Amino acid sequence: MGRVQDQVAVVTGAAKGLGESIALRLAEDGAKVVLGDIDGPGLAATATAVREAGGEAVTVVGDITEEELAAQLIESAIEHYGQIDILVNNVGGSRNSKIWQMSVEDWDYTIKLNLRGTFLCTRAAVPHMRKRSRGAIICLSSGAREGTPWTAYYQGGSAYSTCKAGVHGFMRDLALELAEFNIRVNCVAPGPIDTERAGASLRKLNETVDFSPDRMTPLGRLGQPHEVANAVLFLASDEASYVTGHTLAVAGGR
Repeated sequence: MGRVQDQVAVVTGAAKGLGESIALRLAEDGAKVVLGDIDGPGLAATATAVREAGGEAVTVVGDITEEELAAQLIESAIEHYGQIDILVNNVGGSRNSKIWQMSVEDWDYTIKLNLRGTFLCTRAAVPHMRKRSRGAIICLSSGAREGTPWTAYYQGGSAYSTCKAGVHGFMRDLALELAEFNIRVNCVAPGPIDTERAGASLRKLNETVDFSPDRMTPLGRLGQPHEVANAVLFLASDEASYVTGHTLAVAGGR
């Protein structure tokens, strides 16, 4: 029996990177996964990997920063499995630039991508969790919520850092709001992780600049997606039954 055996988990941004690893890890430990992403082919590949490993997966292709698609993602879990036990709000990203160069469009894009979908999916999922008086919500924050040196010095990342601090605050308040319904809300805050999207640029920084992830992270290396997925699994499981309102850093000691 897995730690989330026969539970239903919704994972956003599941086509690649951390979302893919999280979906596969939850499925490996027994969850039935409902996967959302705007990347249809990538999402299908994740679902195929889940099924080939013996798991169950349902996909919803679309932009979950839009209200209708976020609701559709959650309703797909109810339609297929009759419940939702776990929600992983993983969608995020950024358009970085120094503050004096950042356009309003790039600021708004980053805010919407990181915060709006988290709000919409959570709002849609909570009524179903309340009916059953149980649930685990895990939001992906980031070490960037306190500023990321290698981004700040070389690119500028104020919009992304603002968003991830916002995710942390969102989680803290919801943990209080939802405690009476036995719904736990926590964050996982990755540091520099070697994903398809970020890995190449992070490794380049390690080779070329002083303020690099390896030099500024006590463990001296990039994290791996499965290390983040393991933390999500813990917070989603009953092993974390007395943990709520907490941000678990997976950041190599930074």
